Amino acid sequence: MTDVPTIRTERFTLRPLQGSDCAALYPTLSDANQCRFLTRPAFTSEEELWGWLADPTWNGRTWIAEDREGQVAARFVSVPAHEEGVEQIGYITCLHRQREGVARECTEALVRHLFDTDGLRKITAEVDAENSASIRLLSGLGFTREAYFREHETTHIGLRDVMMYGLLANDFLAQNEPVKFGRRS
Repeated sequence: MTDVPTIRTERFTLRPLQGSDCAALYPTLSDANQCRFLTRPAFTSEEELWGWLADPTWNGRTWIAEDREGQVAARFVSVPAHEEGVEQIGYITCLHRQREGVARECTEALVRHLFDTDGLRKITAEVDAENSASIRLLSGLGFTREAYFREHETTHIGLRDVMMYGLLANDFLAQNEPVKFGRRS
């Protein structure tokens, strides 16, 4: 598995996954409504969740956003895509921290890190067509909808339309000010 560096924002530290994070993520990832846009249904036990979070065959990286008090606020991932220099991101904010700007602040910091430090040329995100919060987040960060796939994927809630969003490094860096948040790799 690839190294997961620490990334700092104004309010959060994005750090590697730890075993104790499972208990903090479980209330969100065991809630059917919160898992609506996952490809799988809500988790039924912490053991099942940990098996998914810590799957040794998964080729992605996980960051856990924790606040200054050490409380888990969200999970962020980056997974190699179809070719070198391109990765796909994903995120879920803990139920009790939603509508606080956690996803915006931490996704922006992750995107900046992936471009500045990892040297990616493009970042993508796959989004359920009904996931309006995620669509707003990606659009607000400068991602462009590149594709709309009708009846593209069957999940636990049925056949779903999926949109692909993409952001090029040159576009992101051209439209953003220098780093707003402190960052330490």
